[in-house]
Amino acid sequence: MRRIRPRRSPATPLLALSWAGAAAVVWLWWRGTPAVAATTADRLVNAGRITGLLAGYAIALVIAQMARVPALERRVGSDRVVRRHARSGRYALSLAFAHVVLILYGYALQSDTGVVAQTVSVVTGYPDMVAATAGTLLLLLVGFVSAGAVRRRMRYETWYYLHLLTYAAVYLTFWHQLTTGDEFVGDAAARAAWYALYLLVGALLLWFRVLTPLRLNLRHRMRVEAVVQETPGVVSVLIRGRRLHRLGAEAGQFFRWRFLTKGLRWTAHPYSLSAPPRPDLLRITVKAVGGHSAALARLRPGTRVWAEGPYGAMTAARRSRGKVLLLAGGAGITPLRALFETLPAASGDLTLLYRARTAEELALRDELEAIADERGAQLLYAVNSPDGRRPAITAKMLRRILPDIARHDVYLCGPPGLAEESYAALREAGVPHRRIHHESFEF
Repeated sequence: MRRIRPRRSPATPLLALSWAGAAAVVWLWWRGTPAVAATTADRLVNAGRITGLLAGYAIALVIAQMARVPALERRVGSDRVVRRHARSGRYALSLAFAHVVLILYGYALQSDTGVVAQTVSVVTGYPDMVAATAGTLLLLLVGFVSAGAVRRRMRYETWYYLHLLTYAAVYLTFWHQLTTGDEFVGDAAARAAWYALYLLVGALLLWFRVLTPLRLNLRHRMRVEAVVQETPGVVSVLIRGRRLHRLGAEAGQFFRWRFLTKGLRWTAHPYSLSAPPRPDLLRITVKAVGGHSAALARLRPGTRVWAEGPYGAMTAARRSRGKVLLLAGGAGITPLRALFETLPAASGDLTLLYRARTAEELALRDELEAIADERGAQLLYAVNSPDGRRPAITAKMLRRILPDIARHDVYLCGPPGLAEESYAALREAGVPHRRIHHESFEF
């Protein structure tokens, strides 16, 4: 238990800082609004100004959340950062859309012209508005392809490269904020603060998305050592490199991997370490569920590897109790296999429950059984019966195998359906939300 030291999550202070920034933006607008507008047109214009300012601020937050800052990725969790990024993006788009509609309608009322004529006048007559219009259209395109119903029908690679248009959109829309915004035109301090905000976000992006991965890969020079067939459709990729212990990777974490060979060099996917990292060797175990993962079986030894990371918060630092249940399904066994070997636990305090359709699909089974024997841990399988009946993971079942389940920390990793079913059963069995540790790699 001396090694169980949960880290404080930086999410709360960062959320407070984000809201403080939003309050500062509102104050900036209020300071530049001398009086409450009396006419409908003035009220619309003022509403357009505040939504525009908040949209600009929200876009800066969206970019910061794309920077893969280690403090967020490793301690808050990549999946939670992605969800907040998506939520911030929806807010930013909604605010930008409201800004455009309110401003144009308000200007049209003020000048007593039609909205279409006013739109043409603004776009063609105001400084930097042509670029801002192009940037806004790009933002709308990114928002459209990021909508769940659309995204699920797209290849990951297509969605990813379209998503990169966000950077171009931000650049195109930035300048009109300073040249046409009433809050910035006559206020050098406000302009300096806005520049500082965007320069900080840009610096985070450059450092963590470009320079840090470049340094990592030049330093460690990783290549494929071997590809090992584990079970039908599941392979392990051994990756050799220099001084890999200096990566700071932990069991339960993942990297975003890019294999520099035909058909794979332009895509990067997240795969978890399936064994504790060694000074000269890393291992990932991948189930073929798509084109990229299936292609890994054909990798040749010596193929160069480009990696970014390590990321992920599902590490030993998350636990708060002595007893731990690891609950895996399908390919979710990979990070939990590494944790099964390394989590500090007394004999009998560590349990792994592994869900699969058939016994033949239990990847890494020999390793898991050897670890269980060595550590005095409990290893349980939940596979379909010969007639195909699926064993449900329920609160009753969990209490049967672990009567004190409510006093456990639980690490959960598996397909979305299994994760939702298991989470509901764990909560019903009395496990608090804060002690269920889960990360999802769904994009």
